[in-house]
Amino acid sequence: MLAAGVLGISRSLLERVAASGAGAVVTKSIGIEEREGYANPTVVEVDCGLLNSMGLPNPGVKHFSEELRRWDRVDVPLIASVFGADVDEFGEVSSLMESAGVSALELNVSCPHVKGAGAELGQNPEAVAEVVRTVKAKVRVPVITKLTPNVPDITEVAVAAEKAGSDAITAINTLKAMAIDIETGRPILSNRFGGLSGRAIKPVAVRCVYEISEVVKIPVIGCGGVYSWEDALEFMYAGASAVQIGTAIYRMNLQVFKEITEGLKQYLKRKNLVSVRQIVGQSRRL
Repeated sequence: MLAAGVLGISRSLLERVAASGAGAVVTKSIGIEEREGYANPTVVEVDCGLLNSMGLPNPGVKHFSEELRRWDRVDVPLIASVFGADVDEFGEVSSLMESAGVSALELNVSCPHVKGAGAELGQNPEAVAEVVRTVKAKVRVPVITKLTPNVPDITEVAVAAEKAGSDAITAINTLKAMAIDIETGRPILSNRFGGLSGRAIKPVAVRCVYEISEVVKIPVIGCGGVYSWEDALEFMYAGASAVQIGTAIYRMNLQVFKEITEGLKQYLKRKNLVSVRQIVGQSRRL
């Protein structure tokens, strides 16, 4: 799956990703009103991945829903990532995106660099549960809750989301981080803090998927540092039913989707397996 926030701001880009072999695509996070985001610099490459503090820029749900209404050129699920400043906004945005014809919703309660609309909300199990309940009361499509790793115990939040009605969990969003220019002594990002993605966070993400899969019965989607079919398999053995790909596109372009799926096919053939479902969560049963 294409992860939220990467090439997900227009229908044409989403169609390109789908044509490149993605099994599903997730839009950029969409809010109730147009949002410009933070001033540059908003992205910096670090030794172990990417650090970004975009500030959730988006055209607003009404404009973006019009962009998506003609989504009929490719046969893969279209998942809308949504956020809000409060539970009512989550509900309103979700309802409008469902009306635009999306296949599912992913609730972004985990952005690490936007006050009031991200990880601050996602760090509170009760608040996450309230968002999930509100959205589930307004829509019929499946609801996925994307969790932040910036919490003492991610399983508490996952269980709260499941009990509130979430149909699946995405784990994880980026880790809160920063970079400093040693010549000036100033933080490089205009917002000082950002979210770290890429290879460095994969071990954290795999651990989170493993722990969450032990305590919930709903599907878990792995996200964080997936660059290869080996990475995807590691998440699946930990308990992920699917994986999302984001930062790897920056390094490997859109062919990464076909490379991963082809690698998975060859692995299954070598192991005499029929489906990846046979390995999902296998590490927890050994």
